[in-house]
Amino acid sequence: MPKAKKSGRKKKYNYEQDRKKLKKKFIKKSNPRIENPQIRNAWDNRKSTARNLQDMGLAFDPNRALPLKKTSLFSGEIEPKPSTNIVIKPYVLNQLEEEASRPEKDTKTLSSDLIEYVQHMIREHGDNYKAMARDEKNYYQDTPKQIRRKVAEYKRCHPQQFDAFLESLG
Repeated sequence: MPKAKKSGRKKKYNYEQDRKKLKKKFIKKSNPRIENPQIRNAWDNRKSTARNLQDMGLAFDPNRALPLKKTSLFSGEIEPKPSTNIVIKPYVLNQLEEEASRPEKDTKTLSSDLIEYVQHMIREHGDNYKAMARDEKNYYQDTPKQIRRKVAEYKRCHPQQFDAFLESLG
């Protein structure tokens, strides 16, 4: 069988390419971007991933982090000896625990159209959800339960605005 034409051609050195930039680009691609700021600041590029995580007190392999008790036929349970990992960077673990313990903020907001819709319904009908369902402004033909849910969502997402609205009604 004949060879392909280009396979025997000698490769030429490309003087136009910047080898230093290519190497930096390759290294940047090979080291993934670490999203967590605590881990990113404590990361050492000269160490392996497993070693970096071990220094921070984090587990690289969850199966090795908490070994299962092995049972044998003769003596029952064999206690695995705990690994003696020395945590060099405990501040990373403390920062991660602190961040995890913070309560999550509820950032959900409602659209201005939905707020206007709910305010109109309450202004016209008060707490009568059946009348709200029959209202002509109920374009999407919401059922009384759906309207009740929308009102409850408005109360939950904008409590100060809802209280001010009720006070303005009198």
